[in-house]
Amino acid sequence: MRDLQSDFGMAILYITHDLGVVANMVDEVAVMYLGKIVEYTDVNSLFANPLHPYTQALLKSVPKVGKKQRTRLASIEGSVPVPINRPPGCAFYARCTKAIDGLCNTRDPQLVEAEAGHRVSCFLYQEEGEAVDEAENQGGHYAG
Repeated sequence: MRDLQSDFGMAILYITHDLGVVANMVDEVAVMYLGKIVEYTDVNSLFANPLHPYTQALLKSVPKVGKKQRTRLASIEGSVPVPINRPPGCAFYARCTKAIDGLCNTRDPQLVEAEAGHRVSCFLYQEEGEAVDEAENQGGHYAG
């Protein structure tokens, strides 16, 4: 696929839960939770410094080469809310170990640039960056 991409000068959009594919095949990553981008950055920054609690939890749940065979993988407690009956606030609130009661469960966080080229949708970073236009967040051009 990389050869085709290079030969034809085209972009490829991967939609996957396989972080190994992400690590080896992409330049930029949009992490989504319940249909909304929660983190967007280059692939190296995502693995070196994940900002969103969901991304951090995902990376902790990946098996590590060289770990004991019988080591239990980390899991994300709870379950994904039903999209039709989505609760108010951040969709990850009920599963988040860093949730702020009275804030995360009442309002949706905006996508902000917490670091140069690294955007995150989490109240832990709302004061550190400027909110990205909501139309951009939902427009889909962040995936890639």
